Amino acid sequence: MSLATNFTELFSAKPEIICEAPGRVNLIGEHVDYCDGFVMPFAISDRTYAAVSRRQDRRIRISSMQRRNEIFESSLDDLKPGLDGKWERYICGVIWAFGNQITNGLDILVDGHVALGAGLSSSAALECSVALALNELIKSNYSLPELARLAQRAENEYVGMPCGIMDQSVSLMAQSGNALLLDCRDLSTEQIPIDLASAGLELLIIDTRAHHALVDGGYAERRASCESAANKLGIKALRDCSIAQLETSRSKLTELEYMRAEHVVRDIERVHECVVLLKQSDFSAVGQILTQSHASLRDLFEISCPELNLAVDTALANNSLGGRMIGGGFGGSAIALFKVADIPAVKIAIAKAFSSAGFTKPRFFTSLPSNGAKITQAL
Repeated sequence: MSLATNFTELFSAKPEIICEAPGRVNLIGEHVDYCDGFVMPFAISDRTYAAVSRRQDRRIRISSMQRRNEIFESSLDDLKPGLDGKWERYICGVIWAFGNQITNGLDILVDGHVALGAGLSSSAALECSVALALNELIKSNYSLPELARLAQRAENEYVGMPCGIMDQSVSLMAQSGNALLLDCRDLSTEQIPIDLASAGLELLIIDTRAHHALVDGGYAERRASCESAANKLGIKALRDCSIAQLETSRSKLTELEYMRAEHVVRDIERVHECVVLLKQSDFSAVGQILTQSHASLRDLFEISCPELNLAVDTALANNSLGGRMIGGGFGGSAIALFKVADIPAVKIAIAKAFSSAGFTKPRFFTSLPSNGAKITQAL
């Protein structure tokens, strides 16, 4: 049955609108968005769908196609940051972030197809599908960058996850066939073509299925180190620091702060290098940059793990042009760039390496850069 039909069965009314938003892969620029840096993600084809209808009272009912026997119930008057809960907190946070613009209760049914815990930003896909639907229903007329800020605020303040602006921005603003070069300070964007197909290449996404729960402190600790380093350097954010300036001011920072800052500053540089190389279709050099970024995330930012390292190392040993871990870290996924013909063999090699190491069997995805969020159906 369709999402609309399931909605009607569950809530005894038709949805007013259905919207969709994609997950994402960040090609380059990791843990730099909250440092006002530059990032270059693209949307994947896997998406989350949200069917929404307004109620006549102030009740909120939320369910998902994956857990149809569970209906979360609350009220507009009871939405407060910090409340316990599960995945529904991301939706409640979006409703809360709209503030008093929302005066009617809501029935919401979601259908998520972005792999959970894989570092593909299933949370942003969920937030943005709901945010786009509400923006249309209540005629808030927020621009896409404004909606991205709203969804980020929901995750930062309501859920308690201090993420940057990248995930929500690309989920809302991506275009098919392009990566989104995003300035995380002013949210200006440039679409950068990635024509992998013409070069006979494909980006393999390797979901290690290792632990990936970011609200447990590791992410917040690293963000705090970056902000402390910027404060000690007398700048607004690490985006405003060059490697030369960082080295000159090394004595002002703790060793840990210096390591974290060095990763951020160098990864921002790698983003700009990657833009030039993509415009030249120099994918071999792009691959080298991906591998450099992984080493930095592993050794300086210290957010990799044995599963991610094994995935990248095995890919590199099996003809990959380059690869790296993606996402917040501590598990999740890695990406690796391959000739299409090499992908079947490397999947076998990585699965075999994981089995030998006693790790959970990995999952594999491939995706070309896809479009961002859209209204699927206005009913």
